[in-house]
This record gives sequence, structure tokens and C-alpha cells, in this order.
Amino acid sequence: METSNLWNIYHKDIKLFIKSKVRNDQIVDDLIQETFIKVHSNKNKLRDHSKIKSWLFTIARNTVYDYFREDKKTINYINEQMYEEADAEHSEKDCLPGLINRLPEKYQNPLFLSDVKGLKQKQIAEQLKIPVSTVKSQIQRARKMIIKGYMDCCDYKLNDKGKLVGETKGKENCKICK
Repeated sequence: METSNLWNIYHKDIKLFIKSKVRNDQIVDDLIQETFIKVHSNKNKLRDHSKIKSWLFTIARNTVYDYFREDKKTINYINEQMYEEADAEHSEKDCLPGLINRLPEKYQNPLFLSDVKGLKQKQIAEQLKIPVSTVKSQIQRARKMIIKGYMDCCDYKLNDKGKLVGETKGKENCKICK
């Protein structure tokens, strides 16, 4: 089957699938294009043409995963740049990337997908192939670890309402940023 025929038949379904995972329309378009480039490059490897739709969606899913993996590397690079470019003024925002990077990966990924990417917990569960209840607990634990990190790093305290309060230490006294 020709790639153009596959495009005509399946591109709308693939777009809806990718759009359910990624919110940015430009990125969705890029990922659709990348998916069909992979389809074109690998169409000779498909042995059972009755499974073409599942094959296409597998390629689309893997393309989305690759995007998130690469995006995470970009976030880590940006975090490193933030450390290098930080000036003498030190704030709690300077500590956050370090606190997130110190989380175990099983907590870091759901927190990143939820709080940075804005995905719903059900979408995260589908993407990570874990139950929604596990996603919920991992996000909650990650947030608690971040709070604990601020308490350890900068001597913040929880007030009566459960909010972090305190003054950020200077960078030279910060356990995360120094």
C-alpha cells in the first residue's frame, strides 16, 4: 500500500490520537508528519497487511513517546542552564529544578506529565501503562517530596493551613543550589 493512500485513510485518526497526548497543535502536526515519514520508511517491513491500522498507531504512539523523552532531555538542559545563569539573587524557583531532578523517576515522570505538560491523570496512566490510582498516588508523593525538599533545603516550614512559609537562604547556604 502506498503512503499517500495510508495518509488519506488514517491521518485524521492518527491526528486525534496524537492530539489526545499532546496539547500543542504545531507539535501535533510535526508528530503526524514524523509518524508518516516513519511509515513510509518502514512500510516494506509490514508482513500482515490486515494489521496495518494497529501498526500505524504503534508507530504514532512510539513517536509521541520519543517526543516526550526528547522533551525531558530539553527540560533537563534548560534546568542546567538555569543553574549556570543564576545570578546572586536566589529564590525558591532556583531550587525547584534540583528538587524535581532528585525525585525517583517513577515519581518524576507522572509529576512532569501532570504539572508541566498538563495531561490528565487518565492520559498519564494510559501513556505510562499503569493504573490511574497509581498515577494519583505517585503525583501526590512527588509533591510531598518537593515540599519536604524545600523544608530540608531552605528551612521552610508548613503553616497551620499546610502552606510552605519561610525565607529562601542565600545561594551559598542552599543545599540544592550550591
